[in-house]
Amino acid sequence: MADADRPGGGVARTPDGEGSILDQAIAKISDEALRGRIAREVELLRGSRRFGLVFDRHLPESVRLPAHPVRKGVQVALRDESSDVTWRVAGFTDKTRTTAVLDDGTKIGTERLVVVREFGEPVSPGLRTAERIANGQPHESWHIVINGENYHVLQALRTTHRGKIDLIYIDPPYNTGSDAWIYNDRYVDANDRSRSSKWLSFLERRLDIAKTVLKPTGVIIVAIGDDEHHRLRMIMDQVFGVDNFISDVVWQGGRKNDSRYVSNGADYMLIYAKDEPALSADGVRWREEKAGVHEVLAQGAKVWAEAGGDERAATAAMRAWFKAQPKDSPVQALSRNVWFLPDGTLCRDADTQSPNRRPNLQYDLLHPVTGRPCRMHPNGWRYSRETMNRMIVEGRIIFRESENDVVSFKRPLEDTTGNVVQSVFERLRTHAGRHLETVLAGKRFPFPKDHEVLMRWIRLTAPRDAVVLDFFGGSGTTTEAVMRLNEEDGGTRQSILVTNNEVGSKQAKALRRAGHHPGDPEWEARGVFQYVTRPRIGTIVTGMRPDGSHFAAPLAANVEMFDLHYLDPGMVRRGKEFAAIAPLLWLEAGATGERIDTVPECGWALAGNYGVLFDIDLLKPFAAAVTRRAKQGRTPELVFVVTDSLTEFQLAVERLPAGITTVRLFEDYLTSYTVNTDGSAR
Repeated sequence: MADADRPGGGVARTPDGEGSILDQAIAKISDEALRGRIAREVELLRGSRRFGLVFDRHLPESVRLPAHPVRKGVQVALRDESSDVTWRVAGFTDKTRTTAVLDDGTKIGTERLVVVREFGEPVSPGLRTAERIANGQPHESWHIVINGENYHVLQALRTTHRGKIDLIYIDPPYNTGSDAWIYNDRYVDANDRSRSSKWLSFLERRLDIAKTVLKPTGVIIVAIGDDEHHRLRMIMDQVFGVDNFISDVVWQGGRKNDSRYVSNGADYMLIYAKDEPALSADGVRWREEKAGVHEVLAQGAKVWAEAGGDERAATAAMRAWFKAQPKDSPVQALSRNVWFLPDGTLCRDADTQSPNRRPNLQYDLLHPVTGRPCRMHPNGWRYSRETMNRMIVEGRIIFRESENDVVSFKRPLEDTTGNVVQSVFERLRTHAGRHLETVLAGKRFPFPKDHEVLMRWIRLTAPRDAVVLDFFGGSGTTTEAVMRLNEEDGGTRQSILVTNNEVGSKQAKALRRAGHHPGDPEWEARGVFQYVTRPRIGTIVTGMRPDGSHFAAPLAANVEMFDLHYLDPGMVRRGKEFAAIAPLLWLEAGATGERIDTVPECGWALAGNYGVLFDIDLLKPFAAAVTRRAKQGRTPELVFVVTDSLTEFQLAVERLPAGITTVRLFEDYLTSYTVNTDGSAR
């Protein structure tokens, strides 16, 4: 008799082939008490075990703050990176604060030190303008570029843009081993045994925040190569959920010259929804109408009503309207493939056919199994014989065996230009490199992304008024793509691009050999933001390169580029850092129109979608001004009230019109905008 079958064993036999190996082993334990204890412990372990990607979660990155003032109590390191040792500043030798006294008694000039913040040490962010280009309409949204540590910028955006982003596109480090990237102030390359787990830790923290800023109908696209594709797919499943996976798009960009292996030179784009049911319920489609269709439909309805059902009169009126449109108008492209059906419906060639309009669409199509002619619509087939044959080869025609041998179409997704959107597409990467070289009049950045490819995917996945975020901004391709797409179709999309001013590992070695280090002017001038991103975007918008040479016609767009700075909380609390906080408040209000940058003499200000009450004693006139705007249909969406008193703040909320989001400064800023910690946003 088997141990598990002995009287008093109390364990049901596990059927062959069912349960885990561990379950079957436990079932064979004869000691009932021991068997029960082990079974309970296993269940507890199972309850805590997470199925999916398992990796060592490394400590969050520390950050060096070259521009942060050296103050008592801060952690510092040597600016020249000659040592990994850090100290706390115990004080200074005199009131000039030019020589610091460290916690080990060492005295050293503050110009040789740099402030270091470990994760968990709160940091208060602020923004300072690096360049502002107003080349669009004053009322239009501004495109934003932020130079700074993207983890900290994301934490700030978690407050300014929680649930507001339509599309995130990112192109993170591919972690190939040859594309060294920085983690905790050190380059991670092929020699780092923990490079994959560091990469996953680095990316997971950013994806967790990215999910919070997406709208319920938002979509995220992450570009990746072969090396980390499988790990990225799993970490995306864990952060966004398996059910929110949309597509794994293959980008065929050329061949890899290695005869030992079969390689197609592909990269990938993993696409996830934040909430796929919400995306579907909202009616968001992966296919949009061509530019001008809505205008044509509106005009068609008008002329049809005026024609009183007379098809010829309506068609003549429509043709006259088309002729009156500018030659470069989007609707002109539709003038040859739009007409009226007898029921008054405005149609396109791609949708259906008018009677006897296209004789070449009238032909026999034989069923490949039965050999009989398939049933054809009275108006003919949707496609020419040549196109139909090609679609049959591509597997896009379904032949069904029935009484009439019906044919159906696997209709592909299309973008707004009518191009078929496939899960595999080809585009040589050399185009992007040549384009950027032309913009900058020289080669400054390796392997930039292709702005035309990004235009394709932004057009497909986001509405025309979308807010698009890229927090691995690199050379600035996403911003250019958004601006050019707006120019193409008249959209009002807004881009938010986050990059940093890191230099490549080879360039960093050369700069160190020359005696330069992070924070030095020579080092910062070669960083990606200063050397590539900023001049590229400036050139695209103005049409002129920084050296004064002509590039192309300017784009009608507003763009502002900022540097991320770190503020003293005490100075913030006393209201001494409003100029650095002002851009964050403006961003939270939508970054539209003018910005409140200074404290006005009147004690309050209203601009665009928001307002700031600096002096609580002036609540009455401020509330009256807000009410007047509300009556004019221009109610501010957001109001900031500067007060230390919760009672005064609540009084302000009661005096303002209903429906306005009201925020208390500066206490709310110090709570919600603090970065470098695990704290949650407002």
